[in-house]
Amino acid sequence: MKLHTHEWGGGDRTAVLVHGMTSDHRSWLRLGPELAERGYRVLAVDLRGHGLSPRGTGASPAERYPLEAYAEDLLETLSAGPELAIGHSLGGIALVGAVERLKPARAVYVDPGWRLWQAGLDPKEWVAEKQATREWIVARNPRWEAADVEAKLAGLAHWDPDTALALVDQRSDLPTTAAVPSLVVLADGSALVGAEQAGTLRARGFEVRTVPGAGHNPHRDDHEGFLAALDAWI
Repeated sequence: MKLHTHEWGGGDRTAVLVHGMTSDHRSWLRLGPELAERGYRVLAVDLRGHGLSPRGTGASPAERYPLEAYAEDLLETLSAGPELAIGHSLGGIALVGAVERLKPARAVYVDPGWRLWQAGLDPKEWVAEKQATREWIVARNPRWEAADVEAKLAGLAHWDPDTALALVDQRSDLPTTAAVPSLVVLADGSALVGAEQAGTLRARGFEVRTVPGAGHNPHRDDHEGFLAALDAWI
């Protein structure tokens, strides 16, 4: 399906941003303008079931939101050959599935959810977030700026919880190779990519960096720290 996209800037280089579960293009409200100031035309998508993009069709959540569909949607929506592509969490699953055909010059995976199930996290727990209050989000994310909190609330309001339920019986794993020059930016003590998995990724050609003190949303928890990790690589 064609995805809704939000655009910042009009530079001659393209950057693609792919958000995580429960969010939408608004999760990049600081990074998008930052990249635009650096000369990029920035395209932030809303994945299917998120933001203003269409919902999936089918009899069950897994039929409406199969993991491979996220990658196919990116390919249907975006032109091949962006300078930079960044995917967070679920967006990391979508991006790694599309990367060989999308052909970005560089790919960045932010605390990607490649081994979500092995990490012991239950996707069903996300469904309760649909009713999250501003106070709950602030308590869970004390380092976020007010604009990030509002963006999260807006993302939740436009999110289909079936995207989480669809993950219960689906599996993905670490990519076997870095198809393009690739950076993995991890949370400090990431629950999704542990030390052993980080070592495996390095052996497979990925650069792996950690944002000290940051949680699952490094670009929101420590925006400057995330930018430092990104700038040092690109």
